[in-house]
Amino acid sequence: MYRKDLITAEIERLAQVLARIMGLKLEGDLAQASLLFNETLNNAFKLPSVILEDGNVTTFEKWLTETDLPAEKLDSLSEFLYYELGISIERNKLIAPRLNLIYKVLAEKHKIVHLVNFHRQEVIQQYL
Repeated sequence: MYRKDLITAEIERLAQVLARIMGLKLEGDLAQASLLFNETLNNAFKLPSVILEDGNVTTFEKWLTETDLPAEKLDSLSEFLYYELGISIERNKLIAPRLNLIYKVLAEKHKIVHLVNFHRQEVIQQYL
């Protein structure tokens, strides 16, 4: 029960951060939104922005394997990254393959597949 409460609290916190980032983008404060996004990646997921921004997807794949995040954390990361799609063509090409890798790990390693991710994978295909 305690673990579930911690996971729920973390998901709620990440949802609040995501809402703040989206609000900053709507306000046109893209620099602050980017800063908050990168800080959250680093603090919540231990994902340095340099790894996410690396043009070589194998760097991210290696990080994904080495960090061995629990399924709940991976699902939260996929949610977080999904809302980065649509910003620009370059950003889409960067984020989409990484999302596919996360969904693959969730399905193959953690045996977690849900309809939201199926739909998102279909949407991601247009960015690849």
